[in-house]
Amino acid sequence: MKTLKVGIASYEDMKARSLAIARGELQPKASDPKVWFTSPESFAKVLSNRNRSLLAVIAQTHPETLAELATRTGRTPGNLSRTLRTMERFGLVRLTKGARGSIRPEVPYHGVQLEMTLSTEVPAVS
Repeated sequence: MKTLKVGIASYEDMKARSLAIARGELQPKASDPKVWFTSPESFAKVLSNRNRSLLAVIAQTHPETLAELATRTGRTPGNLSRTLRTMERFGLVRLTKGARGSIRPEVPYHGVQLEMTLSTEVPAVS
């Protein structure tokens, strides 16, 4: 498994970066973050201790369904489904269709690497 690289940048900074890329002023590097959060708080909420424990259970036990995962974690199916959909938006889990329409969660990464700049400027082209 590999590591997911994430970044934290304000909406305005992400927009400026995207526009710079679109104009050809900035060439994204392969090492740049693939997923962006708008604040350290949003990053901390998605990767809270409870949610990291959930990811560990998925990675270690490979549940076949959300119902199986709910039983293993003691979380309600509704809460679990909302949490996993949020994590899926950030690439932290993959939800695939299983037998009879069931949803099977997978963790495609073994770790997360955070990159956060302290400057609000768009990085210069290298």
